Amino acid sequence: MHARAWWRDFSLEGGAVRVHATGALVPLSRAVISDVLHWLPYYLAVESRRPGVAQDGPVIAFAPHAPRPWYQIWAAVHLAGLRVSDDLRQADILFHFCDATHSPRPPGWTGPGFNLDCSDISKSRVAGVFETVSGRQLLIDPEQFDGAFVDKSEANAAHDGRVRTQPCPPAAGRCYQRLIETAGPDGMAEDLRCVMAGGEIAALFVKRRPASRRFENHNAEVFLADPGVRFSTEERRLLRQFCHALHLDWGGLDVLRDRATGEIWIVDANKTDMGPPVSMALGDRLEAIERIAAALRRHCESLLGWRRAA
Repeated sequence: MHARAWWRDFSLEGGAVRVHATGALVPLSRAVISDVLHWLPYYLAVESRRPGVAQDGPVIAFAPHAPRPWYQIWAAVHLAGLRVSDDLRQADILFHFCDATHSPRPPGWTGPGFNLDCSDISKSRVAGVFETVSGRQLLIDPEQFDGAFVDKSEANAAHDGRVRTQPCPPAAGRCYQRLIETAGPDGMAEDLRCVMAGGEIAALFVKRRPASRRFENHNAEVFLADPGVRFSTEERRLLRQFCHALHLDWGGLDVLRDRATGEIWIVDANKTDMGPPVSMALGDRLEAIERIAAALRRHCESLLGWRRAA
């Protein structure tokens, strides 16, 4: 899975960048340019480490798409020593890799894999699965709910949420959830981003930003945290149950801890994570991806009952 010529996925159009895979036109804002400049040293550091990693692990293939270097799984695969093949006949494991909110199971594969049956990560589906495993309702009726609630797109990675305080008629393609208030006395909202591998937390990113910008994708602060400190044994069991019910073998969960009750709520799931977050120091990002790579290797070996030769 080579990274050569990844820049050909994009082209400049006036003051914006065209993403060829999706057709999206991304304005060349200062924030976007800053993110790219922070990402490049991480990419180069991962590339420099690749030759020193023995590629002696199981063979993994991706379908329907192969991840590019800005996806978390790209770096994790290489640093885990997994071998990558474009030929499904040579693969030990298939990774269902698709950015779409709805994506059917890849046809013709009967072996072990990642996210093969995780075909729906819409916000309503995530909320429904969370209610099933926790017994707590996240979805609300926007015409009847009394209090603040969140109005956001059903689509993956839209980052267009907003808080409403008055009832409104439901709109197609929108999801309505109760507002989980995470902001502390300092006015900073906090998200717990759990990178999951086989139902276990491979890495935990604590993301902080002003509550007024709680739905934006740019953080004021991000740091690695110990899952055993941030989550109880019962809460980690709940995360495993959620992943099992959603058929999410690998991906990221957005978990919010309600300041008033202390309860955790899973509000989003992403099976094609980017990262680690660019606002972290380079050394912390490399530490995080090493942890994630180790968890990926362990889970692949567990799927196959396979162990590295001594």
